[in-house]
Amino acid sequence: MIPFVKRLSTPVLAAASLVALLAAAPQALAFCGFFVVKGDAKLFNEASKVVMVRDGDRTVLTMVNDFEGDVKDFALVVPAPTLLQREQIHATENAIIDHLDAYSAPRLVEYFDPDPCQPVVMEGLVMSLGASTPRTDMAEAERAKALGVTIEAEYLVGEYDILILSATQSDGLETWLTENGYAIPEGASAVLGSYIRQGMKFFIARVNLAEHAKQGGGVLRPLQIAYESKKFMLPIRLGMVNSKGSQDLLLCTLTRTGRVETANYRTVRMPTDAEIPAMVKGKFGDTYKAIYSTAVGKEGGAAVLLEYA
Repeated sequence: MIPFVKRLSTPVLAAASLVALLAAAPQALAFCGFFVVKGDAKLFNEASKVVMVRDGDRTVLTMVNDFEGDVKDFALVVPAPTLLQREQIHATENAIIDHLDAYSAPRLVEYFDPDPCQPVVMEGLVMSLGASTPRTDMAEAERAKALGVTIEAEYLVGEYDILILSATQSDGLETWLTENGYAIPEGASAVLGSYIRQGMKFFIARVNLAEHAKQGGGVLRPLQIAYESKKFMLPIRLGMVNSKGSQDLLLCTLTRTGRVETANYRTVRMPTDAEIPAMVKGKFGDTYKAIYSTAVGKEGGAAVLLEYA
C-alpha cells in the first residue's frame, strides 16, 4: 500500500491553481476587491477564490468571497481596467467554482501493486465548465462630481445593484463612499489612490434585498466580469484592508497557451507526487494543511504557491 499526493492533468486547458501566501504587509496579495460596510458592522475577508480566464486581450474574472454577516451590509468595491457595460457583468453559480476547485484539489491516491518497481500509468478524466436600470439621482451625481467621482452607470445584475464609478482622487472616492453610509476600512484610501493613478475604474456591487429574496436568499452568488484589455493583471491589493493580519487567495487561471506565473512575486511549487505514510490516510486534510503552513513559513509569506498545473 503506497499512498501519495497526486495530480490529474488536463489536455484541454492549461490550468494553474495558485495559492497565494497572504501576509499583512504593504505589498502582500489579497482579494481583488475590498468590502465596505454600513455602520460598525465588522467584515473580514480571510479566504477568497478567484477564477481568471485569459484569451488574447480578453479576461473573464469570477470572484467568490467568504462574506459573513447580514447581506444588507454587503458591498464590494472592485477596480477594473475598463468601464464595464451591463452585458459584461454576471452573477454566476457556485457549482462552477466548486467543480474547478474539486478538479484541482490535492488528493491522496492509493495503489496496491504486487511489484513496486512496475511503472503505474494513470489516465486522467477530464470532466466537462436584466436589463439596465438607471436610477442615479441628479443631486447625488452632482455631489459625486464635486468629489472628483463620476457615476458612469447603474445596473441590476441578478441580486446585485451595480454602480460603475471613475474617480480622480482617492480621498474624494473615500468621502463619497463614507457619505453614502459605508465605513471604509483603514488604509483603503492609499490603495485606492494607486489604482486611480493607473487609470483604473471601479464598480460597487451591493445586494438588492428584494431580488435576493426572489432568489431564495441564502449564499450570495459569485460575481463575474468580462473585459478587453492589454493589461493582464489581477487587482488584488484592496482586499488586504479587510484582513485581520493574514488571508488566503486561491486563484485558478485558465489559458490556451500554458500556465501562469506572477511577475511581481516568486512562484514556488507545492510538494506533490510524494510518498507519504499510510497513517495519513485518515487525516489527509490536516496533513495537507500542515504541508501548506510549512511552505508558507519557509517563504515568509512573500511568494505564490503553485498547487496544481
